[in-house]
Amino acid sequence: VQLVESGGGSVQAGGSLRLSCAASGSIFIINDMGWYRQAPGKQRELVAVITSGGSTNYADSVKGRFTISRDNAKNTVLLQMDKLKPENTAVYYCNANIRPDPSSSLSYWGQGTQVTVSS
Repeated sequence: VQLVESGGGSVQAGGSLRLSCAASGSIFIINDMGWYRQAPGKQRELVAVITSGGSTNYADSVKGRFTISRDNAKNTVLLQMDKLKPENTAVYYCNANIRPDPSSSLSYWGQGTQVTVSS
């Protein structure tokens, strides 16, 4: 199983970016999918998560500005980031809890994509 991210980049404060993550490989079921981020010198933290049924949860700092969504048919998860702030600068990682077969469940990570917000 592989998670491939795209959509990072540089933007000025107040701007928008859209991150995309596609899962491929031997996939039986994908459960939760989410986005985490890690800024320099800080621990990796949850940004947003979405269940297979579409329920969402966000970090307080991004509520109202970020939107997570998924396309179960395409095994993809998106993160729309609006009104970006310099403190949102970090490497963003896609995460998915995937059952590659009915008897196992593993957590997979993407390679990370850099998001840089300038003031």
